[in-house]
Amino acid sequence: MKDLMGRAIWDYYHNENPEDLQTETSISELDELPVDYLFRDFEEMNDIEQKALQLSNGKVLDIGAGAGSHSLYLQNERNLEVTALDISPKSVEVCKLRGIKKAVCENMLNFSGETFDTILLLMNGTGVFESLAKIDTYLQKLHTLLNDGGQVLIDSTDILYMFDRDKDGGVYIPAGGYYGELEYVVHYKGESEEPITWLYLDFNTLKNAATNNGFKIERVLKDEDAYLAKLTKK
Repeated sequence: MKDLMGRAIWDYYHNENPEDLQTETSISELDELPVDYLFRDFEEMNDIEQKALQLSNGKVLDIGAGAGSHSLYLQNERNLEVTALDISPKSVEVCKLRGIKKAVCENMLNFSGETFDTILLLMNGTGVFESLAKIDTYLQKLHTLLNDGGQVLIDSTDILYMFDRDKDGGVYIPAGGYYGELEYVVHYKGESEEPITWLYLDFNTLKNAATNNGFKIERVLKDEDAYLAKLTKK
């Protein structure tokens, strides 16, 4: 991993000629991702993010923390004990520089030794599951990281709307796999990361997987095709 996302976050924080990130998927064209978006404050976050942060309580694990904006809000405004977790070394360093008391560079599957009252996976949190084939592995890991009575707050988007429809309303979906499994590529300053598999989940598919892995689930907020779900242990 070249850690291009982390490099962009690092450059922006240190004012070292940052540029916008570019992202693309196997079903979408190149799109700009302004780096300052990753540093937004609570008022600039969308309704799903704000709702998740308002619902957070107790000891919190923020998975995929990025530049740490969610963690900072929970730590500084809500006075919660937060661990910011990310696989990007430079992002984790910036989290620490921004004042997050505990930031860890680790894949969630390898993270252990603690349990939490709230686990956050935001900005299409289901993406870290990679694929339907791996979703059980990730959900079982979340189960082990969660305290009894705790909650996983996770968001995603049903991307069925991105596919063409026929005149009768049918959707043209490529054969050979779940339509929410995409290849995702990040570009920064002329360099490109290796493609990763990124998973967008419709709510019913997440519900079935969560139920099969020992969770109760409810959809706490819906915003057009996006939603926020809360998972609790059965």
